[in-house]
Amino acid sequence: MSELRWDPIKLHWVIIATERGRRPRDFHVEPEGDGMTACPFCYGNEDKTPPEIFAIRPSGMPNAANWRVRVIPNKYPALRVEGELNNRGYGLYDVMNGIGAHEVVIETPDHSRSMADLTPHEITDVLTAYRARYQDLRKDFRFRYMVLFKNHGLRAGATLNHSHSQLIAVPLLPPVAATQLKVARNYFNTKERCIFCDLIAFELDCGERVVREFSNFVTLTPYASSSPFELRLYPKRHSHDFALMNDAQLAELAVAMKDMLLRVKNVLRDAPYNFILHTAPPMHRRPGKPTHWNSLEQDYHWHIELVPRLTQVAGFEWGTGFYINPTSPEDAASFLREADV
Repeated sequence: MSELRWDPIKLHWVIIATERGRRPRDFHVEPEGDGMTACPFCYGNEDKTPPEIFAIRPSGMPNAANWRVRVIPNKYPALRVEGELNNRGYGLYDVMNGIGAHEVVIETPDHSRSMADLTPHEITDVLTAYRARYQDLRKDFRFRYMVLFKNHGLRAGATLNHSHSQLIAVPLLPPVAATQLKVARNYFNTKERCIFCDLIAFELDCGERVVREFSNFVTLTPYASSSPFELRLYPKRHSHDFALMNDAQLAELAVAMKDMLLRVKNVLRDAPYNFILHTAPPMHRRPGKPTHWNSLEQDYHWHIELVPRLTQVAGFEWGTGFYINPTSPEDAASFLREADV
């Protein structure tokens, strides 16, 4: 029988349609061709992008071709750094100027390699770039939140096949982040514990949704997964802010990420996916809100969410806010655990 399951962090219901029982081979996404003749993210095409903001290279001049990871402004940004917010009312509506930042992290100079193909050392370089850009952007008092995400494959929203991720800083708290932060704060206020730490402890004790456990990280399938083979990667020890990770922690995280991405690639035949890095917002004090972030360090827990794009949102999902998942998280974890990586 199907089950309705509640996600206590996202505050929504999902339907686990166990009668459908879809296996990895039932989700077939056609491979996508690459029609590009001159990719702007490849070696030698640095002049085809805006000047870099950050790069990891052994030596040499900025914007030269000997880089390992390169961060550039998005050529067609959703939001721009220049200007003032000018938050104002418009009848019953609210409007403000499109102020923010929109950056692209080019993860490798090799056009043919996906993030799953990179070595742990190369993924560490990518994570180092993430950390550096978070630390820099949060200095801007206008930015209330930063979201780091990766679109892999055309169906997941990638417009270029060259492996890259994006970082967008926004001048307000997005609804998804606001919900998670509120849930974490309320839980801590009631129980004086982190809800994520309690969830991780339960899942490790239960075991059936754990895909892989490392010394300091764990990958699991959420109990109320909205999509087939959805994954979350958590630090096992409480940590509210990804940007506070040291080099050794980034290196271990790179191993865990490599493992997660390889399992998804092998089990789902390189299906398109999105991953999102959820971390604490900048702890800027707000006028008139002296206790705004007073428990953030204790109540929030950063994590990475990965969602393979195997199903489509249709009328029922739009009309109800419920998601139908035809593969149970327990089955998905079993398939992913057994993957040869």
